Amino acid sequence: MSNRYVYGVVEADTVEFETEAVAGAERVYTISHRRLGAVVSDIDTTDPEETDEDAQRHDEVLREIMDYDGGTTVVPMQFGMAFESDRALKNVLRGARPAFRRAISDIEGEVELGLKLVSEDGADVDREAIEAEVGERLDPIAAQTVENDLFSDRLVYNRSYLVAEDDRAAFDDEIARVEDDHDELMVRYTGPFAPYSFVDVKIGTQ
Repeated sequence: MSNRYVYGVVEADTVEFETEAVAGAERVYTISHRRLGAVVSDIDTTDPEETDEDAQRHDEVLREIMDYDGGTTVVPMQFGMAFESDRALKNVLRGARPAFRRAISDIEGEVELGLKLVSEDGADVDREAIEAEVGERLDPIAAQTVENDLFSDRLVYNRSYLVAEDDRAAFDDEIARVEDDHDELMVRYTGPFAPYSFVDVKIGTQ
């Protein structure tokens, strides 16, 4: 188990806890370089297979990091980032340091929340009106928003929001109002997640 599987990057030195991690690992810890830390577990491959179970573990570990020590900002990595050695990983931290620092300050104290609105079977729905109305309600509360694909005919609205922890209650209330006002829609409200949709730090594994 000499390789390092990376969940995300934090500004603290030491995030460490026992948990069910990717590929059967039982401990998560930090490899640091100049005040940046990659949160990792040990793995026996550099090309892990993305099973449903491991993808879920990846997300759950990220949630645990977010809750760690009263709240820790983490720049999440996509599933599957694994490095052959601590040295290779520290080289990546060194190379992408400005980008990580910027990303950490952009998302500090904020979480990602998802909202999908699905039309009830047979309902006649005015997409544009709903988009405008829901956007008007939610956009002022959120720090940022990203539109996602409408991958089915009944999916009317699909967005990710970056919301400050302090604004979570107001955001939740507004979602509840949308649900109350629209019997013709099913509301699928998910999160909190680490802010995947709002960071774009690409790191290579060379």
